[in-house]
Amino acid sequence: MFTINRDDTKPIWQQLLDQAIGHITNGDWLPGQQLIPSRELAMQLGISRSTIQLVYEELLARGYIVTSRRGGTRVSTYLTQVEAMPDGIAPVGPSIPASPLIKSTANQLQDWLKGKEADRITIDFTPHEPYLDHLFEKNWRQTFLHASCSMNLCDWEYGDSYGYLPLREQIKRYLSLERGIHVKTNQILLTSGAHHTINLIAQALLNKGDRVTVEDPGFPASWFVMKYHGMHVQPIPVDEHGIVVERIPPDSRLTFVTPSHQCAVGAVLSEPRRQQLLHLALKNQSWIIEDDYDGEYRYHGDPLPPLFSQAPNNTLYMLSFSKMIAPGIRISAVIGSVEAITQLVRIQELIYRHVPIMEAVTLTRFIEQGHFLRHMRRVRNVYRRKHEIMTKAINSSGLTGRFALTGIETGSHMLLEAEPLFDDISVTSQLLERGIRVFPLGPYSLESTRRGWVLGFAKVDEKLIYEGISQLADVLKRT
Repeated sequence: MFTINRDDTKPIWQQLLDQAIGHITNGDWLPGQQLIPSRELAMQLGISRSTIQLVYEELLARGYIVTSRRGGTRVSTYLTQVEAMPDGIAPVGPSIPASPLIKSTANQLQDWLKGKEADRITIDFTPHEPYLDHLFEKNWRQTFLHASCSMNLCDWEYGDSYGYLPLREQIKRYLSLERGIHVKTNQILLTSGAHHTINLIAQALLNKGDRVTVEDPGFPASWFVMKYHGMHVQPIPVDEHGIVVERIPPDSRLTFVTPSHQCAVGAVLSEPRRQQLLHLALKNQSWIIEDDYDGEYRYHGDPLPPLFSQAPNNTLYMLSFSKMIAPGIRISAVIGSVEAITQLVRIQELIYRHVPIMEAVTLTRFIEQGHFLRHMRRVRNVYRRKHEIMTKAINSSGLTGRFALTGIETGSHMLLEAEPLFDDISVTSQLLERGIRVFPLGPYSLESTRRGWVLGFAKVDEKLIYEGISQLADVLKRT
C-alpha cells in the first residue's frame, strides 16, 4: 500500500501523502473505505506514529478523508474519481472568446502610443513622453524612501475610494493657485491615468447606446474606451480654432475635448468656440470631458482658464501627472460636481477600489517639499527652449514651403501637416530605417483624411533636433 524511499529528497510524510492522494483519486481506495489506524500503520512501516498523524491531518484538511469517534477514519464519500487524460493529450482550458474589438483596439492603441518599433532609435520625436532628467530621478527616489519610512500601519489598510486625502488636498491647492479652479476635496477623485478616468465616466454617467462626440483627429483612447462600452461615437472635425462645435449633434450626451492644446493638431480652442460649447452643454444637459493634459505649457501669456471654471456642473476636468511628471507614476485626477464624482466613486469602489497608496504618499511628499513646482518650472524652461529650436529648425529646412506647421503656441508637440491622404506612414517607416521616430497623424484619426506628423520635442535631445528635422526634410524631398 505504501513504499518509502529513504534516498528520496522528499520527506517521508510527503511521500506518504502523495501516495495516499494517488490511491484516492485513482479509485484504489473507495469512498467510505476505512483507513488503517495511525498506530498500526506506523508499526507496519517502521516509522514514527506522528508522521502518520501528520499525513492523516493533511488529508483531512484537504477533504480527502473524514473522521468520527465511531466510524474511525474513512475516505470521503463526496469524492468522485477523476478520469485520467489519455496519454499524449495535453489538458486544454476553456475557450477564449474571440473579442475582435478588444484585440483590434488594443493593437491600435499600442501602435498609436509606442509608434513603430525599430532596432535602433537615436532621435525620438515622441509626443507621448515628458521630459525627465537625473535631478527628477534623484528627488523622486529620496522622496520615495522618506515616504516609505514615515508611513504607519494604518496607511496600508484599504483606503478611501476617492483617493489619498492629503494628495487630494495638495491637488486642490494646486488647482486653486495655478488653474483658477476652486473645489472641495470631495470633488476630486484620484485615478490611474486618462484611460482609467474615461472608463469610469463611461460606466458611471452614460448608458450603452448613448451618442458621444470626440475630436477627429484627437485622443484615440477617448473613442476606443467609449466604443468598448457600446457608445455611439460621433467624430467631429477640428480646424485651426479647435473642435467645430456646430457639428456636434443635439442628442450627444458627452463631448471629449482637449481645449488648451488639441491632441494631435495642437490648436487652441478659441473663445467663441468655448462659449459655444459651454452653451450647448448647458442647453442639452450634456457632459464635457476637459482633458487639460498640456495646459501648463503656454509660451505666450498665461494658461487659458479651464472650461470647468465656467460650467462646473457639466464639466469633468482631467488632470494627469503623466505629462507633468512621468507616466510611470500612474496617478491622475478627475474633478467634477459633488454628485458626478460621487457616482464615479461608486464604480471605483466596485471595480478598482483606490489607486496604489505608496505612489500617492510619495507624490504628496514630492509636492509638499516643493519638488513638483520646481520640476514644473525647470520643464517649462526646457520646453520653451526646445520649442524655439524646433520651430527654427523646421522653418530653416524649407519644409514650411510645402507643409503647414501648426500647434506652436503651447504644449510639448507641434503638427507638420501634409496634403490630405498623403502617405505619412511610408515616410515614417523610411525615417525609422535611419533611426528617427516620428508619429504620423493617421492613427489619431477616426474619419479624418488629414495627414502629417505629430512631432514631440520633450524627449529628444536639443543637440539632435536639427539633425532629426534635416533627415525628415531629406526624406520628404525624395517623395
